[in-house]
Amino acid sequence: MKKIASVIIVVLGFIFNADAQDPHFSQFFASPLTLNPALTGKFDGTLRAAGNYRNQWPAFNNVYTTSTLSVDFSILNKIIPENDTWGVGIIALTDKAGGGVLTNNYIGISTAYHKALNEDGYSQIGLGFQGMYGQKRLDNSKLYYEDMLTPFGFTGVTQEVYNSNDLNINYFDVNAGLIYTVSTTDKNNFYFGASMYHINRPKESFKGGNWNIAARTTISAGGYFPVSDNLTLHTSGIYQVQGKSTETTFGGAIASALNNDERNPTNVYGGLWMRWNDAVIPYLGLEFGGMRIGASYDINISSLKAGSQSRGGMELSLIYIKKPANGKNVPCPKF
Repeated sequence: MKKIASVIIVVLGFIFNADAQDPHFSQFFASPLTLNPALTGKFDGTLRAAGNYRNQWPAFNNVYTTSTLSVDFSILNKIIPENDTWGVGIIALTDKAGGGVLTNNYIGISTAYHKALNEDGYSQIGLGFQGMYGQKRLDNSKLYYEDMLTPFGFTGVTQEVYNSNDLNINYFDVNAGLIYTVSTTDKNNFYFGASMYHINRPKESFKGGNWNIAARTTISAGGYFPVSDNLTLHTSGIYQVQGKSTETTFGGAIASALNNDERNPTNVYGGLWMRWNDAVIPYLGLEFGGMRIGASYDINISSLKAGSQSRGGMELSLIYIKKPANGKNVPCPKF
């Protein structure tokens, strides 16, 4: 194969040398089913919908844009023990690199069972599994080759010919996770979780290559507790390993209550997370009517900051939780 134009080489360099090989979010706490399958159904309500959008490194002309949408809910509530929860969820994710040169699409189903360890359900352990169908596609029409270069730019016709089957990959993926949560009152909650994605290490390479997706292991922990009558501190952190790449992100946010409704609170959030040796991530959020909207911006502090102009990426999140009018207030992880 002739050399691909330098712009494509740059894009592929980002793809294979990024801190993590999987699409990921700075607001990992707002994308529960990409963080840990065991978080399926782990919320205070009957149904949860979550959406996320990320535009990473905008200074490099949309090197990565990632979007995800998930819905999960509890089932068999009248059959299983009162304080247990069985959750089922659906997740879809799309990730585009180089303005759509390389596209990854995923759709999957999650399930998790959360077993109460005491009578009030304030201590629980959950086990979750997730099956994903993945598709990776390389758009040859957006590639520029050396033999297309003329004095007027890339206006020539390439002699490179590909079978469309060589540029499309389909595979099945398996993920699993564990989570332990504990509360001392209905106003606090603490959790510790571990998950592994790509357990079966599916093959993912073009043109008959032999490259498999490395398993991604994630350790996560966090919690929230009141620090005054109107203020609650939320903290969270993750440590991820995938192949030779690692990521450590930690931080927290303060929630300021604007009403006294514990079932449907109105809160304003302000906080800061840090991805170690990579980015500082200011966060603002607003919660009302069962909905939480979050916005963050990565300020790049890595060796790429000169080229990126310290612009790491903008991210938006939205979570909606449907709650019954007179249900029990069950403390669950929020960040």
